[in-house]
Amino acid sequence: MVVGPNALIVEGGAMRSIVSCGVLDQFLAQQFSPFDSFWGVSAGANNLVAYLANMPRRNLKVYLDYSCRKNFIKPGRFIRGGDLMDLDWMWEISLRELGLDKQTLNAEKRPLFITVTRQSDGQAAYLSPSADQVAEAMKASSALPILYRRGVELDGTRYVDGGVADSIPLQAAIDAGAKNIMILRSRPESYRKPAPKWRGLTRRLLRETPGLIEPMLTRHLRYNQTLDLIASPPQGVKVLQFCPPEDFKLKRLSREVEPLEQAYQLGMDLGQRAIDVWQQQIEADSKA
Repeated sequence: MVVGPNALIVEGGAMRSIVSCGVLDQFLAQQFSPFDSFWGVSAGANNLVAYLANMPRRNLKVYLDYSCRKNFIKPGRFIRGGDLMDLDWMWEISLRELGLDKQTLNAEKRPLFITVTRQSDGQAAYLSPSADQVAEAMKASSALPILYRRGVELDGTRYVDGGVADSIPLQAAIDAGAKNIMILRSRPESYRKPAPKWRGLTRRLLRETPGLIEPMLTRHLRYNQTLDLIASPPQGVKVLQFCPPEDFKLKRLSREVEPLEQAYQLGMDLGQRAIDVWQQQIEADSKA
């Protein structure tokens, strides 16, 4: 797997990813797409697919409408042993009512890598699905363990949320040959992931998928190692990250429309700044 020098990575973060939805919609509005490869995780992957399908505001409908409906989050069902998040309903209604422009996706020759985690052993995989497979790959990358218990099966392998194994696939992009890398984050720049508080409970809730126990308990180590890599990339690699401001407080499962709308607008503004910085630092360097 070898890619061109310019890469775009989009972190997940559930409802916090409405920020990268706004960033990518701004990119579409400005016809900004200088990248050779695309790397998405969980909700970040969903946003990237809408971007590559040239469907502005598609995912805004998902965040402001479908995600806020009672059909999606059901605490009572979770208490009774079911899924807290009904991804099956979410995918059915969004694909039926919003669709995906498969013709545009098929015409896109630059590679898209969707990060998923193998349920059996907690290892990362970077899928490059066809337009016909992309919806199920998006779903797999969003299948949070515990909250959506069974994962998603693709070609005989069961996968869960990509953020378990690799929340920000920077090392994978570097290994593939990327040199100029933009990362869209869903957390403020100063954020460091803490160690899990409820280790015993996590072990009990994951007892039916034992291969995920240690990966879930050590997510913070891999996440924070990637933050160190962002701060000190290898020689010859330039990383530009764009983060929400330090006072950004949106929760992973926030369902209040006004804060979500504000976060989307924040993303639109951040998208313009990302365009300006890229043009100043990357495109200027290439012309020097």
